[in-house]
Amino acid sequence: MPELPEVEIVKQSLDKKIKFKIIKKVIVRNRNLRIKIPINFEDILKNKKVKKILRFSKYIIIHLSENTFCIIHLGMSGTIHLANNKKNRFTNLSFYKSLNLPDKHNHIEIQFKNFNIIYNDPRRFGFFELLNNKKDLLERFANYGPEPFSKIFNLSYVSNFLKNKKKNIKNFLLDQKFVSGIGNIYANEILFFCKIKPQKKALNLSRDEYKKIIRFSKFVLKKAIKLGGSSIRNFKNISGNDGLFQNNFKVYQRENLNCSKYNCNGKIKKKIISKRATFFCNKCQK
Repeated sequence: MPELPEVEIVKQSLDKKIKFKIIKKVIVRNRNLRIKIPINFEDILKNKKVKKILRFSKYIIIHLSENTFCIIHLGMSGTIHLANNKKNRFTNLSFYKSLNLPDKHNHIEIQFKNFNIIYNDPRRFGFFELLNNKKDLLERFANYGPEPFSKIFNLSYVSNFLKNKKKNIKNFLLDQKFVSGIGNIYANEILFFCKIKPQKKALNLSRDEYKKIIRFSKFVLKKAIKLGGSSIRNFKNISGNDGLFQNNFKVYQRENLNCSKYNCNGKIKKKIISKRATFFCNKCQK
């Protein structure tokens, strides 16, 4: 599943292509996504102007005219493609996955004057959701924790949330009620930089470790965004190229390899925690 950095890259891509553009037509080929596409979806979007592209957590938010908001979640396999609509032929303008538009699973097509945006999703775990005003948008995410970049994600917030909690710290990093946008890849990487074992219970964390969690959550995610995200399976950046952060992984998918820290003779170990593959150094993470 794309995490905060990968969704940010898609958001930036869309911002460059569709901001201030007017939607000419919408075609829905399959309404049965994780949230069923409403019957009036096409009519609501038609002739709307794209005012702004936002992102919160792992969600893309398209702010349209008439104060309408379209929320997009990519799920496990959702991809967004850009296609030239001249002569009804798709060209290799896709900024996501491959040089050519996939032949199957193109569920939603949003047409602009000279190009189309196409949503492809083989597993159909992604969704589009329409909201009618900003109040509904705020309520939609009211139960989510702050993003790591937020000023709210500070020492006071983290210590109050985690104190006396028996759950392990990795599970907290994956808990969107605690902090929004972090998934399995980046939780592993963040804890490596913090030198904290993923299995460590939150109640046993020190004040200094709280500070490290705040600091390295920001550090790792910012670096991932700068490098265009992580290409594990099919993710591509705005230019149609692989993201590069996977080349900087310290623990994720590095089972049995040597720890990259200077003067550490440890090995990267793999353990399943709460049904998620978890990677850590058996020496420098304590």
